Amino acid sequence: MPLTRTAPPTAPARAPAATAPPPSRRHSTRALGLVAALLLLLAVLVLSLAVGAKPLSVGQAWDGLLHRGSDSYTVVHQMRLPRTLLGLLAGVALGLAGAVMQAVTRNPLADPGLLGISAGASAAVVSAISFLGIVSFAGFVWFAFAGAGAVAVLLYAVGGGRGATPARLALAGSALNAALYSYVNAVQLLDTASLDRMRFWTVGSLAAAQTSTVQKVAPFVAAGLVLALLLARPLNAMAMGEDAARALGTDPGRVKVVSIAAITLLCGAATAACGPIIFVGLMVPHLVRALTGPDLRWLLPYCAVLAPALMLAADVLGRVVVRPSELQVGIVMVVAGGPVFLYFVRRPRSKAVAS
Repeated sequence: MPLTRTAPPTAPARAPAATAPPPSRRHSTRALGLVAALLLLLAVLVLSLAVGAKPLSVGQAWDGLLHRGSDSYTVVHQMRLPRTLLGLLAGVALGLAGAVMQAVTRNPLADPGLLGISAGASAAVVSAISFLGIVSFAGFVWFAFAGAGAVAVLLYAVGGGRGATPARLALAGSALNAALYSYVNAVQLLDTASLDRMRFWTVGSLAAAQTSTVQKVAPFVAAGLVLALLLARPLNAMAMGEDAARALGTDPGRVKVVSIAAITLLCGAATAACGPIIFVGLMVPHLVRALTGPDLRWLLPYCAVLAPALMLAADVLGRVVVRPSELQVGIVMVVAGGPVFLYFVRRPRSKAVAS
């Protein structure tokens, strides 16, 4: 009886692998998300104008914003509008500074307030207040830039220069932060005449915002914003390594210099205007990265929108929780940001870097 050959059993058909959405769909999703973020920021802006020691309805806040004869015109224009605009500018500055720092150092825990940049600006401003008697923004903003820039360069040098690693930068930043804030506290204790002038500024506050301060800080934040957005593509290239970045036509040395300039402008302006406020530049880029991925062409615009929303939301919360008094926005951010920082520290390193 002839033997018949049987065909080998065929493997069961596999389910088709999940494919990534096409680029056009991803771009549409990110664009819609950015529109939603802008609407969220608009809602927080309205809350900032309406909430305070004298609560206003949305209609009253809008009427006070547009009509000089309104009963709420004075409250809105003299107290809440400058405060809201300053919070908007400072939030943009700190969010972008944190995103650029995390990208250029490749350190997921980088933040101007944690790596000593804000402390450098604070030390310079406190010195100007105490030793030179300067008390206006126009007077000590240049000291803030000098302090922030000097610490940024020193951090890069102490952290290892071209061979800097995230761990070394974090250690160097922590040491500089501790030393500079010890100096700030010592100056405050020794100069009791200047203590009252520095008391609210050193904890980070928007309460003393004035229209003149907003007008003076806006050009510096705008310049830092432009520099940060121009860094998106070069920093994307550097994320693949310096050799790959050079192969793509990017000069890593120039990118680092421009990054330091952008961080100095953004952090120095925000610190000079409302004092050192930490954790904004840490939390917002991590939140945004979960929505957009690591592409800085999207991450930076998202940070520029969501960071001021977080800053103003914290300021509004500070006005409500201890009414009729208020908590400074710097204190609210420390309370909110501390647990988030611990969460990022305790996460496995691979996840922290991937985020």
